[in-house]
Amino acid sequence: MLSLAQNSALMKYITPLEYKERQNNNDAVLLDIREPYELDICTIGGLHIPMAEVASRASEIDQSKEVIVLCRSGKRAESVANLLVTDLEFPNVSIFEGGILAWIDQVDSSLEAY
Repeated sequence: MLSLAQNSALMKYITPLEYKERQNNNDAVLLDIREPYELDICTIGGLHIPMAEVASRASEIDQSKEVIVLCRSGKRAESVANLLVTDLEFPNVSIFEGGILAWIDQVDSSLEAY
């Protein structure tokens, strides 16, 4: 079995600009795993399931689409992507590179960074 670091190296990443281009295509699910208080600060939409609840609520995620995992900076997203691929056998998972902070920096500076 691969370690988290090894498996993360094999994961796919999507940049904020790549996501912006695809945002309205309806070919992916943006899975926001941040805590509710973080969503109160800023959000870019998507399906919200806090990190601690992903395993128990995985049936809510459409596996027929690419699942793009979003957190604040990308670290929690790596852990959840690993869980989805390794333990829950999701076929198509990407990590939102740099998280919401990268989105704010590269796409929408009107959102509040935290």
